[in-house]
Amino acid sequence: MDQQMLQGKIAIITGASYGMGSTIAEVFAEEGAAVVLTARHQEKLDAVVDDLKDKGYRAIGVAADTGSTEDTVRVFKETIKAFGDVDILVNNAGIGEQTIIDETTDEWMQHIMNVNLGGPMRYIREGLKYFLPKNEGVIINISSVNGTRPFCGASYTATKGALNTLTKNVAMRLIETNIRCNAVAPGATVTPAHLANRAGEQPGGAKMLEHSGHFVYFPGPECEPIDQAYACLYLASKMGRHVKGQVLQVCNGAFL
Repeated sequence: MDQQMLQGKIAIITGASYGMGSTIAEVFAEEGAAVVLTARHQEKLDAVVDDLKDKGYRAIGVAADTGSTEDTVRVFKETIKAFGDVDILVNNAGIGEQTIIDETTDEWMQHIMNVNLGGPMRYIREGLKYFLPKNEGVIINISSVNGTRPFCGASYTATKGALNTLTKNVAMRLIETNIRCNAVAPGATVTPAHLANRAGEQPGGAKMLEHSGHFVYFPGPECEPIDQAYACLYLASKMGRHVKGQVLQVCNGAFL
């Protein structure tokens, strides 16, 4: 049997109760990692974790709000308690939306930014408390093609552009270490959030696409969650050992 690509590693994946997050968790578990899944709803996490355990994988679920510093600290403590270490962090949790700028309230803007940008910043900050002492670790931020092609809501696209910049900033700070920070930028990927977006059911409806649809090939050829999970696996494994500060766009050519 070939050696697994993440044998003996421990990974935290946020927003892991469905969609890309749960798929990333399963791929990482298949490749030998113990996985810690976080999301807001324990019952949804339990269903995914039970499925992973039934397949013989090591997994736990920790209900947590990505927008909470206290919850972020607790996720890492529960990870250490269960598995003794942490090696990989995947910042996948986020909120999609289509609200145009002239209808964006302060409350909505702050909510989206607190989760989509504040969440990764909190998790990276906490993760470095464990990565820096051992001079080893992997950080993967799940961005979006919206980071460079901002066709969705004003707050969402702003956070994804900022997340791309944060990824490079963190990589610069860590350049003399063995800790890698990169991002995966999915294009249209068949998840519940994408299907809601395509149906005009995201917050803000389809109004922004009436304007931005002139500038993007949308919807083009769609990806599956496994495509994004494979990109994360590449960055998390030794295959990506010299990749730092990069934003890997996985869009099946739809957003070239």
